[in-house]
Amino acid sequence: MNAPTDIQILKGPDGKPAFAVIPYRQYLSLSKRHAPTVPNAVVGKVINQNMTPIRAWREHLGLTQAVVAQRLGISQSAYAQQEAKDTVRKSTREKIARALQIDPEQLAI
Repeated sequence: MNAPTDIQILKGPDGKPAFAVIPYRQYLSLSKRHAPTVPNAVVGKVINQNMTPIRAWREHLGLTQAVVAQRLGISQSAYAQQEAKDTVRKSTREKIARALQIDPEQLAI
């Protein structure tokens, strides 16, 4: 049997397995496979207040349209048009995500 030898199982007070300790490189590999999370506050704005994900994220981060537009190198009104759209092109979504300093996948909710 080829059981991994670099993984440790730590038992809790009841004697049952409670934690698994894995090498850091393996942890990094596993953590990259999972999609980034979206805060409940952002999801709530999208669902309950019918906001676009872009607007919900901007408000959650406490940014104004003018600040995000400046980061994008466009006017505030041009950004406002993008923020109001239900769907935006992938390249636009990626640029806005960079301006918001989040992962583009976090805008796809």
